[in-house]
Amino acid sequence: MKKIKGIHHITAIAGDAQRNYDFYTKTLGLRLVKRTVNFDDPQTYHFYFGDEVGNPGTILTFFPWKNVRQGKNGAGMATDIGYSVPIGSLNFWRSHFDKLRISYDLGERFEEKSLSFQDPDGLHLTLIESRENDSREGHKTDEINLDVALKGFHSVTLTLNDIKPTAAILTEIFGYKQIAQKENLYRYKTDAVENAAIVDLLEMPKEQRGLNAGGTNHHVAFRVKDEEDLMAMREKIVARGLHITEKINRDYFFSLYFREPGGVLFEIATDNPGFATDETVENLGSSLQLPDRYKAMRNQIEKALPDLQTN
Repeated sequence: MKKIKGIHHITAIAGDAQRNYDFYTKTLGLRLVKRTVNFDDPQTYHFYFGDEVGNPGTILTFFPWKNVRQGKNGAGMATDIGYSVPIGSLNFWRSHFDKLRISYDLGERFEEKSLSFQDPDGLHLTLIESRENDSREGHKTDEINLDVALKGFHSVTLTLNDIKPTAAILTEIFGYKQIAQKENLYRYKTDAVENAAIVDLLEMPKEQRGLNAGGTNHHVAFRVKDEEDLMAMREKIVARGLHITEKINRDYFFSLYFREPGGVLFEIATDNPGFATDETVENLGSSLQLPDRYKAMRNQIEKALPDLQTN
């Protein structure tokens, strides 16, 4: 059976490129696995941060626009990104954030300990000590060892005025099941993968629509194995009466995009071919990679992009 295999990646909007790079690689310890450009705006970077090899389910990507206006979370948006961290590691993250003067809130989400915070642009993130087995290894840095490192996505939260139409997409097309509810927060999970398998739906009937700009999520991408499964999923969505794009080659995966009934932009992305197509695993993210359409413009693009210090 062709199934969605959890979260593939999440894409957000940032401001200053250097600040974005520093926070995710130095503060959170993720690896920059790909440095390329926005397909529609080649004078803007597209950063991919993830684990050591850029496995699906670990990748958070950004479009950093220096003078972007400040966005605002609201209905019809992905409003929180949950990362899985090892049991007992929140003590490290508390001390780490205290040292860096980063504000955070401690709590619990469905009986799992959590630490919520914002990145420098205001993007909402939560570190969660998952009770489920998570054998994924994160990325080791000088300050962040594997026993505390971010393993990859735990969940994503969508804020909606009415969860029912979105829940129907998750359950009837994507193969998710509702597994928990606490007040107005509903948890859905797929059994197709062990991790990055959870979508939380927060129902807020009176919440205003958000503003998709700096510090907010642009879209959520869900995984499929390959192009055959991608196009099979497209047929299901078309049959549902929803508008969906044709297949798009994103160099490191093939994609489809559609807006689910609650307003969140969904992408479906393939596992293949992965990030080690134009760089070796050892050299991932070490140099600027350009889509074929822009390779002849490399000199012009490099001059237009902001300087980036990666040492």
